[in-house]
Amino acid sequence: MKKLITSAETVVSDALRGFSLAHPGLFVDHDQRVVYRREPKEYGTVALVSGGGSGHEPLHSGYVGFGMLDAACVGEVFTSPTPDQIHAATVAVERGAGVLQIVKNYSGDVMNFEMAAELAQSARIEVRTVIVADDVAVTDLQSKAGRRGTGTTVLLEKIVGAAAEQGHDLETVHGLALLVAAAGRSMGIALASATVPAAGVPTFNLADDEIEWGVGIHGEPGRERQPMAPARELAERLVGPLVADGLPAGDAIVLLSGLGATPLLELYGMFAEVVDLLEAVGVRVVRSLVGDTITALDMAGCLLTVLPVDAELLSYWDAPAETPALRWGR
Repeated sequence: MKKLITSAETVVSDALRGFSLAHPGLFVDHDQRVVYRREPKEYGTVALVSGGGSGHEPLHSGYVGFGMLDAACVGEVFTSPTPDQIHAATVAVERGAGVLQIVKNYSGDVMNFEMAAELAQSARIEVRTVIVADDVAVTDLQSKAGRRGTGTTVLLEKIVGAAAEQGHDLETVHGLALLVAAAGRSMGIALASATVPAAGVPTFNLADDEIEWGVGIHGEPGRERQPMAPARELAERLVGPLVADGLPAGDAIVLLSGLGATPLLELYGMFAEVVDLLEAVGVRVVRSLVGDTITALDMAGCLLTVLPVDAELLSYWDAPAETPALRWGR
């Protein structure tokens, strides 16, 4: 294993120290491992809390700031943050209008955010939760927990963050979050596995001529392994299941994220193929994000997310944001 780390035991705390030095406009609680906006919202505004295991950067810490999250809880690599972390974040950011939790659908995340919500509610803080479960690679036969939460999380944090910033109440913000979570669809492919620092070896092995189709962002198994193919064929493997799952024609925001070890040269080539395929079935790409937005350490491959949008959702997407990973309009 060759990684730019001091030790596997301190990789998260070391990264958080560097993150705080790189982004002095945010506040990092190193004891609780929570990243906050340095300047809290006005009183009477809904706050947004999310988080998850490390290794998916810039998710979630990179999306803390104006127009997006109020706090992000940082777990160990591919490990959920604890209920105490989440509760501390919830209490710290609450501004009298309630808190929305944004949770990816993994059992540890769901359980720990649920426990934190109960703690907050016992302290008379109103909490609502949205669970993102957008990975169409997972079927009910494969997992009783349902689909995994992936790229729609990024789009949801931006859209719902704008609504909260504009002063909408908790019921409205929560309803918008549920709408986005239900509409987004994702599918990923891996060309090579990630290596978790504590393990020191790849999570799974692929031959030089193999890909894992439908892989999860923690190295979970996909639908199947197949021979490597040109970008056009790989794009068809990504777009096809989204369409088969009921992706409607119309305007859409499209996210194509590298998984940590895929160069932009390849991602842009894949994006061109994806756009052609989507337009052929009546999906018009009106906004896009191409690059590393939700990763899996050093996994090679990509994740495609398509979110159908109307004028209202698009207006929230276009609203100003200022975070380490996304910023425009301010």
